[in-house]
Amino acid sequence: MPEAASASSPSDPWRDERKPVLRDSLGVAAATGAYAISFGAISSSSGLSIWLTMTLSLLMFSGGSQFGMVGVIAGGGSPWAGAATAVMLGARNALYGLRLSALLDVRGWRRVLAAQVVIDESSAMSFGRSSVRAGRLAFYATGIGVFVLWNVGTLIGAVGASALADPGVLGLDAAVPAAFMALIAPRLRGREPWAIALAAALIAVATTPLLPPGIPVLVAAGFGIAVGTWPWRAAS
Repeated sequence: MPEAASASSPSDPWRDERKPVLRDSLGVAAATGAYAISFGAISSSSGLSIWLTMTLSLLMFSGGSQFGMVGVIAGGGSPWAGAATAVMLGARNALYGLRLSALLDVRGWRRVLAAQVVIDESSAMSFGRSSVRAGRLAFYATGIGVFVLWNVGTLIGAVGASALADPGVLGLDAAVPAAFMALIAPRLRGREPWAIALAAALIAVATTPLLPPGIPVLVAAGFGIAVGTWPWRAAS
C-alpha cells in the first residue's frame, strides 16, 4: 500500500514550474550565442583585436552597446564617440535594474555579479513569472547562459574573421548596420517606436556630411532619448 500511495502522489509543483523556465532560458541563450558569432566577426573585421573584442563581451556585455560602439569605430569615429554611444544605448539596463532590485533582493558582492547579467533577455524572462522563485531562476539561468554563450560565440567569430585576409570578401565590412538593425527591430513594437527610430536614422544620415565621424550617431541617440523622456509623454 505505501508503494501505491507513493506512485499516485502528485508531482512536485516546483519541478513542473522549473522545467519550462530552464528550457526557455537555454533556448534564449543558444540563440543569443549564435548571434554573438556575428559580433565577433564584425568587431574583428572592423579593426579591433581579438582580445579587445573579447574584453567588450566580457565587461560591457550588452549587444546593442557593443554593436553601437563597433559601428562608430568602423565608420571612422573615435573610441570616445563609440564609448559615448555605448553608454547611451546601455542606459536602459539601469532601468531594468531598478525594477529587478526588489525581485532579486541581493546585497554585497552578489549585487555586483547580478548587475553584470542585467540585460534585455534576462530581464524579459524574469518579469511576469508566477512566483518570485521562478522569476529569480529565470533571471539567473538566462543571464548566466547568455553570458557564457555570448562570449563563446564572440571568440568563434573573432578568431574566424581574423583568419581572413580580406573580410570584405564575405561582406563583413558592411555588416554592422544590418546586424544592429536586426538587434533592435524586434524591440520596436508599435507605430511610435518605429517613427522615432526612423526619425533618428534620418537625423544621423542628414548630419553625417556635417559632423565628425561618430557624432551623428550620438545626435540621433540624443534625439531618441529626448523624445522618449519628454514631459508631454507623461501628461498624455
